[in-house]
Amino acid sequence: MDRLLLLHGRIATMRGGRYGLIEDGAIFAEGGRIRWMGPTGSTALPEVAAGERIDAKGALVTPLLVDCHTHLVYAGNRAREYEMRLEGSTYQQISKAGGGIASTMRATRAASDEALSAQTAKRLDALVAEGVGVVEIKSGYGLDVENELRCLRVARGLQDGRPVRIRTTLLGAHALPPEFKGRADEYVDLVCEQMIPQAAMAGLADAVDAFCEGIGFTPGQVRRVFEAARAHGLPVKLHADQLSDLAGAALAAEYGALSADHLEYTGEAGIEAMAKAGTVAVMLPGAFHFLRETRLPPVELLRKRGVPMAIATDSNPGTSPTTSLTLMIHLACSLFGMTPEEALAGATCHGAAALGLDDCGVLGVGKRADFAIWDAEEPAELAYGIGPKRPTLVRHAAQ
Repeated sequence: MDRLLLLHGRIATMRGGRYGLIEDGAIFAEGGRIRWMGPTGSTALPEVAAGERIDAKGALVTPLLVDCHTHLVYAGNRAREYEMRLEGSTYQQISKAGGGIASTMRATRAASDEALSAQTAKRLDALVAEGVGVVEIKSGYGLDVENELRCLRVARGLQDGRPVRIRTTLLGAHALPPEFKGRADEYVDLVCEQMIPQAAMAGLADAVDAFCEGIGFTPGQVRRVFEAARAHGLPVKLHADQLSDLAGAALAAEYGALSADHLEYTGEAGIEAMAKAGTVAVMLPGAFHFLRETRLPPVELLRKRGVPMAIATDSNPGTSPTTSLTLMIHLACSLFGMTPEEALAGATCHGAAALGLDDCGVLGVGKRADFAIWDAEEPAELAYGIGPKRPTLVRHAAQ
């Protein structure tokens, strides 16, 4: 993208987490960055003799969406486990019986790089088609050094030739692989002493994550993972308090985590800690819906304490098999009681913050010229309908 001029758009800038609408707005971009924004009729609008010219014709313009929590790299599916849950088995029971993450681990280890890449590409392309311009992809289904690093490489490689920016997160502490049964601390040693250093040395990870839960890892084990990440200059994130309150949110905040995700069981102390640390809360309504959970995340308390709330698909084979971020915007409103403005902010500016990015997720001078035009007038229309929504036009700074 060299020079671009967009005219007559109803521009939702999303600055400060608000719609920030510019009526009959214009954007001038050069070199992939926004150089000027304002009303189309402004005398300050730059004269552009050459370059792409877009007439939005009054349609809604938003930043490209940000999906800040996905597990896109995996093989196989877990449809039978879904059926088992509907027949009465719990997620915890399935996991302890060798299903859950372990079953996806087996399929992922068995898949070739080419098969993994092809399957993941389909999921990634579905997100991109909905106007997603930034996607975080976690590892976590390899659960040994070779396969965790392999999954990160597959994720990195998918950015080539696509109008999307990929951030990768090492989630070696996702589950205990069968070969380490009864030896969780030894597996954490492997994560800390081999996975994290090798991922950091190879430049394969932008962050480190862990699953702090009764069926995952204890707070003490997660603390060790976070110390190792810190020693290698990698920021951290955490699957926290999804199924029980193990004070995961407070632990994440203690380490200045970019985000704490899920949070259904997080208490007031955890939210206070997140507010002080600037840690983003990532809401994952797809998993809540798919698991038929009843414990809502503390949205009102997060709101009162001023904790930014991001929205993500949590796209994964076991608990949120979806590739529709716009559907998650709807579910965040209908299930969690978020407002359409909060939900759109969650999938734009706050999603970017959950990845440590400050150059996207908003439209403003100096930011990346990443935007989507929608067949809509009101921003609330992106939350209103049930089902995937696709923009009519997308522009990505890399194009």
